Amino acid sequence: MTTRTTPTVVHFNAAFALPGFDAPQPPGDYRVDVDEEPLEGASRVAWRRVATFIHLPAISARELSRQMVPIDAASLEAALDKDRRQS
Repeated sequence: MTTRTTPTVVHFNAAFALPGFDAPQPPGDYRVDVDEEPLEGASRVAWRRVATFIHLPAISARELSRQMVPIDAASLEAALDKDRRQS
């Protein structure tokens, strides 16, 4: 099955935490990848999200080690909404 990955960048103005993180992450820009697969039988091309990943640490961090962590897309949206309300 064909899948596609859509990379985006999200910005946090304040430290944030997502379920499964050991500690809050510092403010900054973070790369997020969304994996999608096509829906079968659709008369038009339609895609369904199957996974979302955040790259840690933030883009600006000067860490040698980086990791791609699976996250829940709804939890990411909730954290971004909370961050926007605090700004």
